[in-house]
Amino acid sequence: MYTIGEFSRLTRVSARMLRHYDQLGLLRPARVGADNGYRYYEAAQLRDLLAIRKLQGFGFSLAQIPDLLQLSPQELAGRVRARYAQALAELRELQHSLRLMEACIRNAEGTNMSQSDSKVIVMETPAQRVLSLRRKISIGEVHQLFADLHRQAAEKGLRRCGVTQLLFHGEEFCCDEMDAEAQVEVSGEAEGVSLRPAMRCVAATYTGPYEGIHTAYDAVCSYLAAHPEWRVCGPSVERYIRDEGMVSDPAELVSAVLFPVERAE
Repeated sequence: MYTIGEFSRLTRVSARMLRHYDQLGLLRPARVGADNGYRYYEAAQLRDLLAIRKLQGFGFSLAQIPDLLQLSPQELAGRVRARYAQALAELRELQHSLRLMEACIRNAEGTNMSQSDSKVIVMETPAQRVLSLRRKISIGEVHQLFADLHRQAAEKGLRRCGVTQLLFHGEEFCCDEMDAEAQVEVSGEAEGVSLRPAMRCVAATYTGPYEGIHTAYDAVCSYLAAHPEWRVCGPSVERYIRDEGMVSDPAELVSAVLFPVERAE
């Protein structure tokens, strides 16, 4: 057996943390001296501690680990797979935050040479002949929605002749459940093809990875705050002028955010 000090030196886990594991019921000593209260650990418990540290490294909390240690290898693999997907999502959010911070620093230092600063205009958008596909989806299902739309266009023998765009219906925006309508401009006639009428919009363009399109939304919001004579009167549109099928570098993507408006009374 190992004393708590010996076990600590072997594992490079402090005695204080080992006592904390004991209090949580996560790793109890194999024996506690009746006369002196000293903690003693068996060699087999080295394996248990390695498993605990590995699961901690995966991002599981100490409160979750006791249940995880009771799972079969197959069940544990399923939990780790789910944690892996969660970690990827967290990484994407962190990368997004880092890009925002970099842009903020460049702006503050006057070194931002990107085209992400959006100029807002009021424009008359022309009528469009579009094929549409509308669903309730999460934000992560947008690509699949467009993939299904393009497949339908091909099945109907329609040729794309303009932009793709996404309309956001509904009273509020929700990443987990949004009423979204994907559209592609097409030539030709087929079931499902409709004429989207011309309309007046407040619009801002954005060049760069899609994660930064919020800067165009921010620009439109700032414009509307400064121009109360305009009132939004329809669903917002994200228009993909140069989309992923047209460029090899996300920095070359060109998008626009449009909000239909009318004169406020």
